[in-house]
Amino acid sequence: MEHESILKKLRASYSHLGLEVYPFKIGWYNPEVDPAFRFDLNDDTFAVLIASTPDMFEKLFLPFISVEHPDGFMDLLDRCMKTYFAKVHEMFPEDEVEIIHDFEMTPSRRPKILVQPASHVSGAAYYYTTKSLDPNPFDKKMYGVCIHPKFGGWFALRGVFIFKNILCPNLPRVEPVDCVPDQESKVKLLKLFNEQWKDWTYRDIIPVEKKYSEDQKEYFGTEPKDRKPLITKLRENYLREIQNNPNSSSLADGDTAENGDANKIACES
Repeated sequence: MEHESILKKLRASYSHLGLEVYPFKIGWYNPEVDPAFRFDLNDDTFAVLIASTPDMFEKLFLPFISVEHPDGFMDLLDRCMKTYFAKVHEMFPEDEVEIIHDFEMTPSRRPKILVQPASHVSGAAYYYTTKSLDPNPFDKKMYGVCIHPKFGGWFALRGVFIFKNILCPNLPRVEPVDCVPDQESKVKLLKLFNEQWKDWTYRDIIPVEKKYSEDQKEYFGTEPKDRKPLITKLRENYLREIQNNPNSSSLADGDTAENGDANKIACES
């Protein structure tokens, strides 16, 4: 099937860079969101969610900033994602692919896509909301959060590719892992995420296989406007490491960097 070959090619291209690829149908996503966020496409339209693992920073971002510099207009990580997402057009020149990044907004300033529901329906990571609670102890609005079965909260949802000309009626649905299984832990998770998300304790709601490196924590813990000196330091350290260990570069052979509120909280890092 055509969607299977697409999925295989995407994973071969992105997995070694610390990016995970999860397929879903538009017909799975649309019922989970309000009408304003739905896509007027066939329910069987093929789409994939892209998530970054803790490895993305060292395997993709540091090599990227070794040749790219801040331009004052777009965050370097957003530029990195745009550069590598754009390669999907090179991989599938005959297909009509819409690329939507987690940070993209419509002219009316609403997210182009809600990546948390997309994560849930694709099986990437369970989306915990007050609907996950029985009973719901909160008397105020609580934003939901996705938890990855391997990385807990130490990952990010980066965007979606929609293959508008590809239908996948037989795509098997993979349910997300409910890795925060008990009521008490779910309540704790939502409290931590909504009330003290900046201290990142919600990310450790479950035991994890890997966390962000100290460099990555420092990057995401620094305000974008204050990152320039840190980027310079990271670039110098990376280039020094490459000089000392020329085989340690993480970019693919021949590859170079040239070739909503809840969304904002969940996707900033």
